[in-house]
Amino acid sequence: MPQTGPRSGALARIDMKKVLKSLYHASARDVAQVQVPPLDYLMVDGEGDPNSTPAYQQAVEALYSVSYTAKFMLKQAAAGIDYAVMPLEGLWWADDLSAFVAGDRRHWKWTMMILQPDCVPRDVIVAATAAVREKKSLPALDRLRFETFTEGRCAQVMHVGPFTDEGPTIARLHAYIESRAALAGKHHEIYLSDIRRADPRKWKTIIRQPMT
Repeated sequence: MPQTGPRSGALARIDMKKVLKSLYHASARDVAQVQVPPLDYLMVDGEGDPNSTPAYQQAVEALYSVSYTAKFMLKQAAAGIDYAVMPLEGLWWADDLSAFVAGDRRHWKWTMMILQPDCVPRDVIVAATAAVREKKSLPALDRLRFETFTEGRCAQVMHVGPFTDEGPTIARLHAYIESRAALAGKHHEIYLSDIRRADPRKWKTIIRQPMT
């Protein structure tokens, strides 16, 4: 991974969005194929409507709390490594595919996750989780795991707008795949916008789907 060591008091700075540019940038016009290598994530599993299920918000809070704590631990360590915390991502599926296609979110299952740079070792994640646990009572910490996830060959496209308007974008992505191969794995979304502040019409979400 390209990085520079500290000089004259400067911190080594890692920008994973640039290191993995093909995976964290996408066109809203053209579907593209990407090869996704094994990557390390903090993950929390759950199910139910993300808009009304407390477990979803608990999962997101735990993921960000541990991710930022790990970041500051490495920044303050002797090596002085700094990096930006990566965006929230989600894998989505349902045991009954019709519930997923119909948008019946009560029966959706999900894995929310945040990519961790490969400079973040497991022992730092363990220490960060323990530090968060000492300061906060977060139920999802008990469901948090640090895991390598491999998607392999995928197609992806950028969706601009509210999540509820993703249907045509997903259909276009699936049509691209089905004209060349077959769908595989789980529906994957990468949330590039701060939905608390940005206009929903401008939300940017990378939609990715594994393919055979």
